[in-house]
Amino acid sequence: MQLLYLKNKDIDYKLWDEKIEVSLGHFPYAKSWFLDIVSPGWEAIVSENYEYVMPLPVKRKFGLAYLVQPLFTQQLGVFSANIIDEYTVNEFISKIPYYSYQLNLNNTNPIQTGILLPNYVLSLQKSFDEISKLFTKNTIRNIEKAIKAQLTVSKLDFDNEIRHFISENANESYKYNLPMIFALIEKACEHDAMEIWGVRNPKGELVASACFHKTKKRLIYVFPVSNNEGRSNSAMFILLNNIIDIYSGNYQLLDFEGSQVDSIARFYKGFGAIDKPYYMVKKNRPDFLIGKL
Repeated sequence: MQLLYLKNKDIDYKLWDEKIEVSLGHFPYAKSWFLDIVSPGWEAIVSENYEYVMPLPVKRKFGLAYLVQPLFTQQLGVFSANIIDEYTVNEFISKIPYYSYQLNLNNTNPIQTGILLPNYVLSLQKSFDEISKLFTKNTIRNIEKAIKAQLTVSKLDFDNEIRHFISENANESYKYNLPMIFALIEKACEHDAMEIWGVRNPKGELVASACFHKTKKRLIYVFPVSNNEGRSNSAMFILLNNIIDIYSGNYQLLDFEGSQVDSIARFYKGFGAIDKPYYMVKKNRPDFLIGKL
């Protein structure tokens, strides 16, 4: 397979997005508009006619060019509508033109030498009654708590209300990166590639919200935010319960994006999610870049 390294200006965005749209896994992270936000000036390695493609999220520091996984971009690597074998993955990695990199591959990319990372997904192909039987007692108890508190779930527009709610209640990591988060949400909504859902108390006030990237076969749970009342009344439990109810039988997967934090992993597994891991690969990360990428 002949592979070609491309600078950003040489990438055919239209052909790129067409190939990402039909690629296995149905991840949104490699769409050109997504990469433009999280990694401006991104580059690529492509095969003939873009049958196989790999985005390169390049950054520069102290005059050194290197690759690092962008924020809010869980999985990249090689994308194709064809089955991807380990030889192909290694061929692409060998063509990376930079001395230093740390990248997450996607879960269609097999490799022997990577570091395995967890990702929890829930199949939505069955009925809600069948899926809800997988819920743990703790999850059911928290859903009932939210119902008792008379919390209600509804779809939201990306307006001033939700912007203010996220800004006021986001964790420190989110608050530090709000411009990028809002740019991603806005652009995804423009492409009909995201839904925003909120939970309200009986007074009609928002107490929790979450966004969901949408592809043909995957809903990805991102940017969850709750205030004190929402956390106290288990608002995120009822939000996810409603999403599962609405989309059961319609989507292939609800993707929770991680996590390596035990309490968060238990939260995801409480809905019946199972680990569908992916690999991270890295090379030559100098000490002065570690923690600063």
